[in-house]
Amino acid sequence: MADLKAGLQSGEDVTDAKSFIGSEQKNPPAGKSMDSEILPDDRYKMDYPEMGICVIVNNKNFHQDTGMAFRAGTDADAALIRETFITLGYKVKLNNDLKCEQILSLLKNVAKEDHSKRSSFACVLLSHGDEGVIFGTDGPLELKILTGLFKGQRCKTLVGKPKLFFIQACRGTDLDPGIETDSGPEEGMCQRIPIEADFLYAYSTAPGYYSWRNSAVGSWFIQSLCTMLKQHAKNLELMQILTRVNRKVAEFSSCSNRTEFDSKKQIPCIVSMLTKDVYFSH
Repeated sequence: MADLKAGLQSGEDVTDAKSFIGSEQKNPPAGKSMDSEILPDDRYKMDYPEMGICVIVNNKNFHQDTGMAFRAGTDADAALIRETFITLGYKVKLNNDLKCEQILSLLKNVAKEDHSKRSSFACVLLSHGDEGVIFGTDGPLELKILTGLFKGQRCKTLVGKPKLFFIQACRGTDLDPGIETDSGPEEGMCQRIPIEADFLYAYSTAPGYYSWRNSAVGSWFIQSLCTMLKQHAKNLELMQILTRVNRKVAEFSSCSNRTEFDSKKQIPCIVSMLTKDVYFSH
């Protein structure tokens, strides 16, 4: 207890880990002042000469040995995403039916590009999936491998800029039956920032759950995302828009001939490491 009190009084920054791997230190070095390197601006600078690149991976046909079914309706998603992000000012790169190695190669090459004159980066993945993975046409690929290509130490020209990932894919096999309710319907960039900073992951569904897609008009999530972006991109911040996407998706109920898949619900999941507000308008 005495050691704990001494640590608190000294003002050290400590981790919640048991110990450092490969180190005999009990505590990390004392940290600097919380505000020493973070600039006070509340919104990302979005008036670079270019808005940025938007990469779309649209996987519909899968190798037979993967056991993955044909993704009817995904072309409607891809077309609407392409149109929406072009309207937002992005240069869109649409790619259909890519194997794992092709997805990895594509994003490696984009990460190596010079993004100095770009405000942001966006990536939309439309495929089958499971928790932590997205499927190429030939099998699973860990999402963290793909997103890791854009971390600060690997893609320096996107440091301090928003990196937005929108993922339409299942994250498991749980079904949400729903429940009844009685309620109504920068020039002066800081020198050092966390390598995980400025990422946003907008998943179509919560961890462990199926993600629903209509075979004719596309997925609930992508269709809702594009609707909300078109309505609000000029006046609302991105997290506000995504909250509206959540609400819109929550209004859907599945319609299936299989009883166990009928009348099910879905809620998207937003994971944000953004440090500022994202406004697509300048």
